[in-house]
Amino acid sequence: MVRGPRRFRAVLLALALALAAPWSPAHAGAQQYEPLAASVRAALSRAIADRPPKASSFTTEGEAAQWLAEMSRRMERRMPDRVQRDEFLRSLHYEATRAGLDPQLVLGLIQVESGFRKYAVSSAGARGYMQVMPFWQRLIGRADDNLFSMRTNLRFGCTILRHYLDIERGDLFRALGRYNGSLGLAEYPNLVRGAWQQHWHYTPTPVIQTASR
Repeated sequence: MVRGPRRFRAVLLALALALAAPWSPAHAGAQQYEPLAASVRAALSRAIADRPPKASSFTTEGEAAQWLAEMSRRMERRMPDRVQRDEFLRSLHYEATRAGLDPQLVLGLIQVESGFRKYAVSSAGARGYMQVMPFWQRLIGRADDNLFSMRTNLRFGCTILRHYLDIERGDLFRALGRYNGSLGLAEYPNLVRGAWQQHWHYTPTPVIQTASR
C-alpha cells in the first residue's frame, strides 16, 4: 500500500506551500463612523444593492483573457484554487470598475488589508477581504448582508473607497487614510501604493489586429 505515504507527502507539500505563500501581514485599521447626509446614505445604499453583474466589465474578450491570465498568475500562490481565483478576479474587476477604481489598486489594498484571507477579522472587527467594518452594513446595507461573502465584501469595500475618494476630491492618500481609520498618517497609504505598484502594476500588451483577406 502506498496510499498512506502518498497522502502524508501531499500533506507535507500543502503545508510547505502554505508556509511559503507570500502573505502580507494585515494592516487593517478601523474605518471611522461619520454621520452621513440622507442623500449620501441613500446613494451609497443604491450603490451596494445586491445586483448580480449584468455584463462583463471588460471591453473585449481579448482584454479579459489577457488581464485574467496575468493576474491569475500573480495570485496563484495566494489563492491556489483556479476556479476560486478566476471567480474572485472577475468579481473584483467588475466591482472596482463599477466604482470607478483601478482594479490593481484594489488588489494592492486587499493584499495589505487582509492578505487575501476571505474570513479575516481585525481586532477592531473589520471583516473579509477588504476589511469592511460592520457599521457599514447597518448604515447602508441590509440586516442579511454577509460581509464574508466575496461579492458582498468587494462591493461594500469598493463603494466605501469610492465614497472616501469623493469626499477627498480624488486625493488617494487621504482617501486611503480614511479607509484604514488612520487619516493623516503615511504608513498605510504608502503600504497600499507600494503593493499596488510593486505587485499589481499592469500594462496590457497591445493586441495586433490582422487584416482579413
